[in-house]
Amino acid sequence: MENESAAIRTTYFSLIGNTALALIKGVTGILGNSYALIADAIESTADIFSSALVLLGLKYAKRPADDNHPYGHGRIEPLITFVVVAFLVTSATIIAYESIKNIQTPHKVPEAWTLIVLAAIIIWKETSYQIVIRKSRKINSSSLKADAWHHRSDAITSITAFIGISIAILFGKGYENADDWAALFASAFILYNSYLIFRPALGEIMDEHLYDDLIVEIREKSLEVPGVVDTEKCFVRKAGMKYFVDLHVIVDGNITVRDGHLISHNLKDYLQEQLPSINNILIHIEPDA
Repeated sequence: MENESAAIRTTYFSLIGNTALALIKGVTGILGNSYALIADAIESTADIFSSALVLLGLKYAKRPADDNHPYGHGRIEPLITFVVVAFLVTSATIIAYESIKNIQTPHKVPEAWTLIVLAAIIIWKETSYQIVIRKSRKINSSSLKADAWHHRSDAITSITAFIGISIAILFGKGYENADDWAALFASAFILYNSYLIFRPALGEIMDEHLYDDLIVEIREKSLEVPGVVDTEKCFVRKAGMKYFVDLHVIVDGNITVRDGHLISHNLKDYLQEQLPSINNILIHIEPDA
């Protein structure tokens, strides 16, 4: 449960940060005549709801296994990731629509002081991304990874807004809509990242073969257990932050059933001790030919 608790704490960090930034961007965009910043505020508002969903999903995934869910509740994670991706796609679509509309509408050049606010936002969002992505990798959380990419997408939209506003201020009349073009470019980047987040979560829900490195490690560790001659089939699937393993182990064909049973128990205990990310292992004993 330690990983789940760490993920929940990290999501609270995202939730508070996104709420503060949505307000800052919205106010700055309105007062500073920047449509790119207003579009950025729209994305941060979507981030608030997606972070709240991630939080609810992580709390649900933390529930222990029961009669109706013998493998636990971890599969809620990729489902929440799909919803988070939907928020990303929705915010990208809104940004693109508003950008195209504003490109065709004459408006004032953004205020120069908005660049200072944007610079601070870029630093904050990239720092937030680094914090959340490191935690997601450490605890194998797909929904937390999606939340991290919200921070990175936010940083990218802020960078494009910074470039667009800089062009508008530097070149003046005729370049007022440069920040709108920047927001349009950012929406395309968000859509691309949405796919990068969606694809692994889809593989997880479909039990796709994605864990070669872990399988190699399981095979190597298995051979360290007395009585294990070799390993044969090894299948891994992920549910939430944990892995479930089906492993065929080869042992001496002349030993008793009781001895084979003992080897399988020793192997299961050893693998779960050495690889804490494994939730459960189903071991099938094969006789050595």
